[in-house]
Amino acid sequence: MTAPNELAGGRVRLDHPAPHVARLTIDSPAKRNALDHAMLDAIATAVRDLEDVRCLLVTAVGPVFSAGYDIGILPGSPGFAGEAEALVAHPFTAAIEAVEAFPYPAVAALNGHAIGGGLELALSCDLRIAADGIRLGMPPAKLGLVYSHTGLRKFLDAIGAPRTRELFLRGRNVDAGTALAWGLVNEVVPGAELESAAVGYAAEVAGNAPLSLAGNKRVLRELLAAQGALAPEVEEELIALREACFASEDFSEGVRAFGEKRAPRWRGR
Repeated sequence: MTAPNELAGGRVRLDHPAPHVARLTIDSPAKRNALDHAMLDAIATAVRDLEDVRCLLVTAVGPVFSAGYDIGILPGSPGFAGEAEALVAHPFTAAIEAVEAFPYPAVAALNGHAIGGGLELALSCDLRIAADGIRLGMPPAKLGLVYSHTGLRKFLDAIGAPRTRELFLRGRNVDAGTALAWGLVNEVVPGAELESAAVGYAAEVAGNAPLSLAGNKRVLRELLAAQGALAPEVEEELIALREACFASEDFSEGVRAFGEKRAPRWRGR
């Protein structure tokens, strides 16, 4: 194992725990491993710069894998809508795209709860191994957020429409066992064994034929992309729908209520 390379002020670490395996570890447990601009940029840059790596392992420390976006400023303050939209529109998208574009398989090792954008990051990996006892969920319905059509497509591909509706329309969290039954994760192990199991899992993947790994990942990606293709005018409409939600009163209220641990007072505007 190589010494870790600390990124984003030490909140993201890169090391190589097995031959041809690179591990990115999110390390900001005090903020529930919420992802901000610097962390997302570090992830994107690190993944794009990997060499001689045939499996990428993404994990975190603490009781939460990631709580998703770190908006950083309070709702109602000047620039809240623009800050929220800028975070999810650029650095988060860039990090997700870097993981998806990595030519070899990526594995997410979910040490703790994976919520919102944290769960999408995990779903952007090709395979997922989870610690028993964690929960996975999507809170957009409780925040007044219209999720991106590209993000929703990942869930449709992984677990189908009925279960995607359950997550996004009900705002439900599911336990690791349910996630395994749904296909949201590939394997569940005791929490104390996750680190060693994940490294072994990634090492097994990395030990396979590199041409096969890269070729099959490319074929799968293109097949799924073709299946989910949208007409340009429809895609523009969905993007506009999402952009509009950031300036809505309900989004500001939803995020404020979430932070204050109270029921939101929806206005429908």
